Amino acid sequence: MTMVVDEKLGFWVKFVARQESRADEVPHGIRYSLTLHNRSGQRVLGFDNAHPFGAQRARDHWHRSVDDSGRRYRFKSPEQLLADFWREVDRILKEHDDD
Repeated sequence: MTMVVDEKLGFWVKFVARQESRADEVPHGIRYSLTLHNRSGQRVLGFDNAHPFGAQRARDHWHRSVDDSGRRYRFKSPEQLLADFWREVDRILKEHDDD
């Protein structure tokens, strides 16, 4: 699913999620990618577990900016994931709206 979140700034989000069997790499049984993109289509924020991340091969992680190589994210629930994602979207939109 994709949707525009700020027409003036040209930002949009993309959500991909699917349920899977629980396994070591997906202990909560949800494979997800939540991303925020700018007008040019560049990802400026992302929360995902679509691929291994870091030395411990953790799956859940997030990218706070375009240049952020990622940091571990502690998945608690789908509701918390959405709340954390939208909090960061709001932060980024406010930063760009001040420009």
